[in-house]
Amino acid sequence: MSEPDNWERKTLEKLAFSALQEQRRGRHWSIFFKLLTFIYLFALLVIAMGWLDHGEMTSSGKHTAIVEMRGVIGSGADTDAERVISGLQAAFKDKNTKGVILHINSPGGSPVQAGYINDEMRRLKVKYPNIPLYAVVEDICASGGYYVAAAADKIYVDKASIVGSIGVIMDSFGFTGTMAKLGVERRVLTAGENKAFLDPFSPANPKQEEFAKTMLEEIHQQFIQVVRQGRGKRLKETPEMFSGLVWSGEKSIQLGLADGLGSAEYVAREIVKAEDMVDYTPQEGLAERVAKRFGAATAKSWLAPLSLSNLSLR
Repeated sequence: MSEPDNWERKTLEKLAFSALQEQRRGRHWSIFFKLLTFIYLFALLVIAMGWLDHGEMTSSGKHTAIVEMRGVIGSGADTDAERVISGLQAAFKDKNTKGVILHINSPGGSPVQAGYINDEMRRLKVKYPNIPLYAVVEDICASGGYYVAAAADKIYVDKASIVGSIGVIMDSFGFTGTMAKLGVERRVLTAGENKAFLDPFSPANPKQEEFAKTMLEEIHQQFIQVVRQGRGKRLKETPEMFSGLVWSGEKSIQLGLADGLGSAEYVAREIVKAEDMVDYTPQEGLAERVAKRFGAATAKSWLAPLSLSNLSLR
């Protein structure tokens, strides 16, 4: 082979080798960026689905623990017992917790969910006698919200807070007149004479209404007992106190429904004497929120014929 031919062959080999190296580098960079994109998307998924372990929050020094209770109280609602109880348990368990504040802004809700929280608050107070538990009210602490607050050692409010509504309600509608005008006939089959209890599409049944009133009175008395047990001699009972009325924060102090004026920051600083506050409220991930919404919607569809699903402390 002549020297020029040899030179051309070597040049082609170098070019081919260079092209092969460039191709390999490009493939490596492509794999790198794909891997980087995968890691980024996986991190977003972990955050969105709430898989990160929020764990048991701790502070290096003495602090005031705070747990938020906002919105309607109910399973799958803004505030449910499981979430509030989980936060309270973590707050009391931390050895650096000097005092616990349940920060309330709730119009009420399920008597069952409110009862769960009240029971757990009283249990935790017995288990951790050296850690005080305070309820601090923002705009409203009514009905089921007050049912919960009554278990606290002391209740602090703003002078304009809405407090009270110690009563029980079960609401529905009656559509029989409208159906008659539209020529709509209600057809419902039951096994059990009271299975269609207080059906809004059927004429009112006096016996069922009387039964419902008796049940509401029973739950109302349970509510009253919880308030009396929690407030004790501080309560200055009046004929209207358990009628479902609400009062301003300032008036609620005079009635013994609350103990004083103060925000969460004030209570932490002046009452607990631990200005540093740590929030123990469990944070829900996207998956948990979707599951709760789906579960609540499913339960509602099954319970729709049953008017008792509208029973609440609000």
